[in-house]
Amino acid sequence: MWSPFGRLQAALLMFFLVVGCVNMVACSSDGQAGDGSSAPNPTSSCPTRTAVTGRPLVIVATVAPITSLVANIAAGSGTVIHGIVPEGTNSHTYEPPPSVAATLEDADIVFINGLNLEEPTKSLAQANAQDGSVICELGTATLPADEWIFDFSFPRDGGKPNPHVWTNPLMAKDYAALIRDSLVSADPIHSDIYEGNYQDLAIKIDELDQAIITATATIESSQRQLLTYHDAYAYFARTYDWTIIGAVQLSSFEEPTPREVADLIDQVKDAGVPAIFGSEVFPSSVLQQIGNEAGVRYVDVLRDDDLIGAPGDPEHSWLALMRFDYRTMVESLGGDASALKALDVSDVGLDTADYAQ
Repeated sequence: MWSPFGRLQAALLMFFLVVGCVNMVACSSDGQAGDGSSAPNPTSSCPTRTAVTGRPLVIVATVAPITSLVANIAAGSGTVIHGIVPEGTNSHTYEPPPSVAATLEDADIVFINGLNLEEPTKSLAQANAQDGSVICELGTATLPADEWIFDFSFPRDGGKPNPHVWTNPLMAKDYAALIRDSLVSADPIHSDIYEGNYQDLAIKIDELDQAIITATATIESSQRQLLTYHDAYAYFARTYDWTIIGAVQLSSFEEPTPREVADLIDQVKDAGVPAIFGSEVFPSSVLQQIGNEAGVRYVDVLRDDDLIGAPGDPEHSWLALMRFDYRTMVESLGGDASALKALDVSDVGLDTADYAQ
């Protein structure tokens, strides 16, 4: 969640296309996430904030999917929520500007993904923390090290696992449970709101989980193969019995050589995939060329941390993002996405978070 079918490497720039089973802790499709009913015990990755009284909680979150999860759990509590990683930004390379320090100074809790995704932001938060504030690394705290996934973009010898845990709905429910517990500890007067919102969100996540299972069953197992622009769906694939055959990912602003492009086209043909998936946020004419010459459909609309629409839009949420991505995958690979289309992906309450754009 990959047996290699080929690798193309260049010294300073590459397009990567790797097929097969990723180099991860366990190469299987039976990885299980927790049920989210209770979050892991507080650890150094997500310490408990002492109770805040006399004013609303102030929360800072990094990528938009995490901001959306926090906003759902906190809806109706008066909690102030700031998202700081602009949507459409490469979260792996994002360097927060000095102006973000002022936002972090006011935070009671800073929710980040962890797993080494937002190290510059984490460092800035540590340097500007107020007394009593805490940094909660959701992925690091909820995902045991023996379930980390390593692959060609996140090699084991680099020590940084694939951080895209939130694209697995059951693991995102673990995030939501930890967010709930963190907010309850910091703001016990609103504990009933946080718990109620969590329960409502958990129901929606379970419905999403079942819709994915139903939609997946409409695709022949041999066709449940993902060749994506970015390896953001490894944890999803491990749980839902899909295979990641590789990722086509531009690693610099330069174009690959004609020979490199030709090799990639041959590799796509050998894989036998009906579609390859690109990014709406980071379009690539080279990927379009690969799809055209390999005779496969190039679907360039996936996104992993950029929500649908704009803040305030009905589908600007983690739930709607997950439905969009998995509906796109299922339909592009010849499956029936009716179960996904029928989902209610509305937030459990009014999303009042401030999303960076």
